[in-house]
Amino acid sequence: MKKMMNKIESDLIAPCGMNCAICVGFFGYAVNGRKRKKKCIGCRLRNKHCVFLKKGCDNLTKNKIAFCFECNDFPCEKLEKLDKRYREKYNMSMIENLKYIEKYGMDKFLKNERKRWKCPKCGEIICVHTKKCYFCKNN
Repeated sequence: MKKMMNKIESDLIAPCGMNCAICVGFFGYAVNGRKRKKKCIGCRLRNKHCVFLKKGCDNLTKNKIAFCFECNDFPCEKLEKLDKRYREKYNMSMIENLKYIEKYGMDKFLKNERKRWKCPKCGEIICVHTKKCYFCKNN
């Protein structure tokens, strides 16, 4: 059995519900196809301010919550705006991801994500932003 390049694991699920393992930055590219100078390692692992939400959220900045669904304001206006863009452009909802995790747990969510984003040609992970498999170049 061949070794997977990338794995969908719980530490790659961002507080906003983004699966960092399917993000173009995690693969080391920009949406325009250019190689990035540095490959992103995921929101949780780099433990820095989230590009989208963490900057403006005290609960996330002060580590009061692990996921946005734990907040009394869920879903907040910023998350709704981000979610709308992802639903329209990439057919993926961070809010739906978070609701699923809250209701069914992380293990079941990860199992579904592994199926959903699996490349039919090689079994690696397909990028949500480009719909490409960067392992076998299938798109």
